[in-house]
Amino acid sequence: MSETVKYLLDESRMPKYWYNLVADLPKPPPPVLHPGTLQPIGPDDLSPLFPMSLIMQEVSAEREIEIPEPVRSIYRQWRPSPLYRARRLEKALDTPARIYYKYEGVSPAGSHKPNTAVAQAFYNKEAGISRISTETGAGQWGSSLAFAGALFGIEVHVFMVRVSYQQKPYRRALMETYGARCVASPSEETASGREVLARRPDHPGSLGIAISEAVEIAAQRDDTNYALGSVLNHVLLHQTVTGLEALAQMEMADDYPDVVVGCAGGGSNFAGIAFPFIGAQLRGGPKVRAVAVEPAACPTLTRGRYAYDFGDTAHLTPLVKMHTLGSTFTAPGFHAGGLRYHGMAPLVSHVEKLGLIEARAYHQTRCFEAGVQFARVEGILPAPESNHAVRAAIDEALRCKEEGVSRAILLNLSGHGHFDMQAYMDYFAGKLSDQNYDEAELAMALAGLPSVAEV
Repeated sequence: MSETVKYLLDESRMPKYWYNLVADLPKPPPPVLHPGTLQPIGPDDLSPLFPMSLIMQEVSAEREIEIPEPVRSIYRQWRPSPLYRARRLEKALDTPARIYYKYEGVSPAGSHKPNTAVAQAFYNKEAGISRISTETGAGQWGSSLAFAGALFGIEVHVFMVRVSYQQKPYRRALMETYGARCVASPSEETASGREVLARRPDHPGSLGIAISEAVEIAAQRDDTNYALGSVLNHVLLHQTVTGLEALAQMEMADDYPDVVVGCAGGGSNFAGIAFPFIGAQLRGGPKVRAVAVEPAACPTLTRGRYAYDFGDTAHLTPLVKMHTLGSTFTAPGFHAGGLRYHGMAPLVSHVEKLGLIEARAYHQTRCFEAGVQFARVEGILPAPESNHAVRAAIDEALRCKEEGVSRAILLNLSGHGHFDMQAYMDYFAGKLSDQNYDEAELAMALAGLPSVAEV
């Protein structure tokens, strides 16, 4: 039996702990503020939305947090996920680079999102919660939470950004198959949704609006909590199972990445692969370049302002310091719906300000070009979001070719694109265009940022 097969059959190789980067940072992240008092919030301020177990993870500075056995038992269905060497891609690029990809599309929902969905459903079930409301962009998160809700007997109510609701009917069908209820956002079901529709009946929706609707629903009922698929510290924490596995797998391959790449919308996928390597570096390990890749049409890290802002459009959430385009910003309807959020995870934003990561932005046609090339040589069709990481990895490999150096490049292939075929059909038909955000709308959204003195 090969070492690889032994590894995949040995569940002890699956991490028993999630990794918390906060423990190793040279400077703690800025506090979360109450929108009324502008003072740091306490755990009780979040209790109407989250179970206390998740709240304590959100504020924790412990390096390791144990993964509960019921969560690990579900993880075993697809974890550890495989790490592949992209030898055929290397050959096609004629590069001396060594390209590896961690493939998260093997999960039941087809992406990395169940890593936190299962954990959040477990903790909510423990707290006696019978109903969870949430938002979703491309539908990866919504389908993952629907899957987790089915496992734990929790009703799931999903507000899906309207443009994605229309673009990706199969994601909606997957949520409904798992038993969730999915509605287009903005909707008539909430006051925040009705307010948006009153101003603009044809509004395409945004993650900020969908979050407002989900939070509003959760706040109205004691049996209902809210769940977020990215951005928050506890979500990023759960995703580190990916990077921790990759650390062990790279050791088995007798290699170590010089560059770690992940797409970045809210930040959980990028943090999941990169934070364990950044933490190892901070503890004296090898230095890595961690590259967060975002869409040029919603460039939070490369164009946004690092400031306190609301996580939602109706201003129902606390204030967090993050790279933001403004809570009222609406991104164009490009196909990578999971990357259309107006803000970046506060912890990802913080490590960017500390100089521990770098960011770059691409338009969608170059990303689809890379995704098609990847599919034709490696056989896996990436999701539109994952195409951004593939594009950056290819560019890094071509840079190695130009410089005549061999570097190890690790990318997180965060999900497959099997429910995104309309996007590929549009690409092949020449209908996929590079969309740009409205500069005037961005200026207006940034002008509306809350006034907060430095804390």
